Amino acid sequence: MNDTANHDRRFHGAADRLRAADRIARLDVPRVVALSLAGLAATSVLDVGTGTGVFAEAFAAAGLAVTGIDTNASLLAMARGYAPMAQFIEAPAEQIPLPEGSFDLVFLGHVLHEADDPLAALQEARRVTRQRVAILEWPYRDEPAGPPLAHRLDPAAVADLSARAGFRGVETIQLEHMDFYRLTL
Repeated sequence: MNDTANHDRRFHGAADRLRAADRIARLDVPRVVALSLAGLAATSVLDVGTGTGVFAEAFAAAGLAVTGIDTNASLLAMARGYAPMAQFIEAPAEQIPLPEGSFDLVFLGHVLHEADDPLAALQEARRVTRQRVAILEWPYRDEPAGPPLAHRLDPAAVADLSARAGFRGVETIQLEHMDFYRLTL
């Protein structure tokens, strides 16, 4: 399934860039994990587009059973090294090969803007969650870090996609360097 070279919007580049200190600081991982779990009695999480497992590792450290999916087999191999307690599966966000209602939380960190079909990715996330979907995305502004503006998602587009995927509501929280969304079932 490693077909990342055929997709303009998917991550390209050195995997070590995904764990660069400045990028990790920009992600605000502890706060994002706390916001994702706020008000939930969660024991399990699916990390969609896990990459090298930055968030999988953090969710596991918070005591959750973690499964990560990604289309890039080499990134998954790295994730296994960082989060050996998690399970990792090679799969696209639009076709999650897991049963309905498998997870308390589904987390999409910097993946919705890369999905071939963002609506299908959200529909799949909704299908496999029991409680919540959380999304972390680059802010919709042109800046040197992250993807070009043409690949970023406007918050209104995230709200529209979420409604079309069957979510009742979207809470948007602007972090210092990122946009965070909590979707209500």
